[in-house]
Amino acid sequence: MKYINTIFNQLLNMLPRYQFEQDVARKQANRYTKHFTAWNQLLVNLYAQASGKKSLRDIETGLKMHQEAWYHLGLKNAVRSTISYANSKRPYQIVENTFYNLLEKCRDVTPKHKFRFKNPLYILDASGIELCLSLFPWAKFRKRKGALKLHTLLEYKGTIPSFLVVTDAKQHDVKVAKNLFLPISLDSIIVMDRGYIDFQWLYSLTQGSIYFVTRAKENINYMVIGQQEVNRDKGLISDEEIILVGQLTQQKYPEKLRLVTYYDREQNKTYQFLTNNFHLSAYTIAQIYKARWEIELFFKWIKQNLKIKTFLGTSKNAVLTQVWTAMIYYLLLSYIKYQTKYKHPLLHLTRVIKECLFRRADIIDLLNLSLKKVGRLRDPCCEMSLF
Repeated sequence: MKYINTIFNQLLNMLPRYQFEQDVARKQANRYTKHFTAWNQLLVNLYAQASGKKSLRDIETGLKMHQEAWYHLGLKNAVRSTISYANSKRPYQIVENTFYNLLEKCRDVTPKHKFRFKNPLYILDASGIELCLSLFPWAKFRKRKGALKLHTLLEYKGTIPSFLVVTDAKQHDVKVAKNLFLPISLDSIIVMDRGYIDFQWLYSLTQGSIYFVTRAKENINYMVIGQQEVNRDKGLISDEEIILVGQLTQQKYPEKLRLVTYYDREQNKTYQFLTNNFHLSAYTIAQIYKARWEIELFFKWIKQNLKIKTFLGTSKNAVLTQVWTAMIYYLLLSYIKYQTKYKHPLLHLTRVIKECLFRRADIIDLLNLSLKKVGRLRDPCCEMSLF
């Protein structure tokens, strides 16, 4: 009979193991380690994400219930004190590098975006995660509050995070963006809200042959130097070429810009979009900004379905290890969805995997089953009769 690995083992096989071990050797992360290696730590944390475990005791108990699978996982022990110590002391950068190595693999299978233009489209935004200040004093935000902030560059095709930075919540969004070297190609388009308006930074994007689309601030001081006809049936009001006339803003952004005014009938609101792209139609510019909503849905999804709001440790290293592990699991789910052309939502996939994590079944066959049939699935090794 053909031997079939567990679903969890098949997930682990998708990770770039060779590159992971190289990072571990480079940082000497297994030094003085007898049993609980960096790979063991990663698989245990991924197990916590996939199974939705809320505490170290839950993880320890859950793994002991599947101790027959330890040999194939290469796991020798799973004591909560050992897990806690590893998360606290072993550098989180190893998990971070694994995320970016897996990202390259995931990009190969993501579908193209729905727009007709071929420019890569990215969405830039940040979202906060509240923390208890007494437990996480290093994440002090206000007098009695603690918080982290996830600064994310989301690739619109496939809705996968192509770049992620975790800072304390005091860091302003645009300040962090200005200090980043964004890993994007020339002629890419970045869409962001008006909290990122810093004309000096926006001009640096223009000089780097990168397009941006954002909402204009209400107090923007400009002069119209040209105007294009618009299709009012699509909600467009105007399409203008402008230059900034404020004394400081003109110095920071000396070239012309494009201001598109659009009326959203659904929201009964008028928006003004600022961009340095003069090639795309005004309606496309409006639709590009509308696509920015995808990152709000992304933040909402990971907070509801991944373990990044309740943490297994209180140290900064433990928290960052858990955040990066959660993002690795998100990439694994995305990779499976796009590689197999899975038709159901990502949430459905997480539920299926959670229910069958240690079952011996081919993951491709598993995805073709409904949730009711998944519940009746049996391990091949248990199908033999006792009589």
